[in-house]
Amino acid sequence: MKLLPALCLLLVCGQAPAPGAPDAHEQARQLGRGLNVLGDDPIWINPAKGRFKDVHFQQIREAGFNHLRVNLAPFRQMNPTNHWTLEPRWLDTLDWVLKQAQEQRLLVILDLHEFLALGRDPAAHREPFLAFWRQAARHCRAAPETVLFEILNEPSEKLTPALWNDYLREALAVIRDSNPHRNVIIGPGEWNAINSLPSLSLPPDDPHLIVTIHYYQPFAFTHQGASWVNLTDKVGVEWTGTAEERKAIGDDFARAAAWARQHQRPLYLGEFGAYDKAPMDSRIRYLEAVARAAEAQGWSWSYWRFGRDFVVYDTRRQAWVEPILRALIPADASQSR
Repeated sequence: MKLLPALCLLLVCGQAPAPGAPDAHEQARQLGRGLNVLGDDPIWINPAKGRFKDVHFQQIREAGFNHLRVNLAPFRQMNPTNHWTLEPRWLDTLDWVLKQAQEQRLLVILDLHEFLALGRDPAAHREPFLAFWRQAARHCRAAPETVLFEILNEPSEKLTPALWNDYLREALAVIRDSNPHRNVIIGPGEWNAINSLPSLSLPPDDPHLIVTIHYYQPFAFTHQGASWVNLTDKVGVEWTGTAEERKAIGDDFARAAAWARQHQRPLYLGEFGAYDKAPMDSRIRYLEAVARAAEAQGWSWSYWRFGRDFVVYDTRRQAWVEPILRALIPADASQSR
């Protein structure tokens, strides 16, 4: 798995692409169905201990998925004494991901997932934030156009919507220095919430942008039993798929779609899911409803997540959780892709 960065770029990327990139609206459609992967996998620290293996790329493609949203948490692997330099072994793992995904014809979103650090103290983490994108963008500058960048997952807390508008422009300028035409994904503040879309300010002269939203409503259902949001004891909440429940999803998505039409930006549903403490029959109904509602809007989506907590793949059994997989991708749909 260990590859020198320069060699890996040749293997993964080939020759540098010609100027230009797919139309952002078209590539947003091409993303199709995706999975969030690799965020807390020990592979980033020690590849020998990684849970995610070569075979999983193939299994994901064969199940009917089209892209991976790779959750990156590099700050602990960066060197502050040397201008926040990324560790070579971390870049080796990134190159492995890109190579395996390309072999399986999976698009890749490189999602900087350091939202907690930036949310707690934006000023203290501004330098590593920009340093990461300076290095990652240059490292991937010859990557195929099927690799997209996502500037930051769920800006929130002290990284207010107004401050986020400043940070995203700084990071985008850093990326454009080496990747002038690559499609870049950016979401609104306050956890990429639909209601925060009106506060998002994007450079009007950059056509290579895709806007992402996340959806976990109703929160009391999707996060029941979750300790990190103080819902450990709040379990047994059902989602029965009533007309009213489905209308709530439709109304939320219609509001986002109206914003997208007004601003002429493509939308992508980068996260949705239901924690595995929720009743299984309710999870199935809910996931099917959200996925089909997104597809009805013409949006691509990525489920949260592959192998932990909101699990769709049981890494102990090395098998899909079939009811969840089929709620996301009906059997006839997986065979048609």
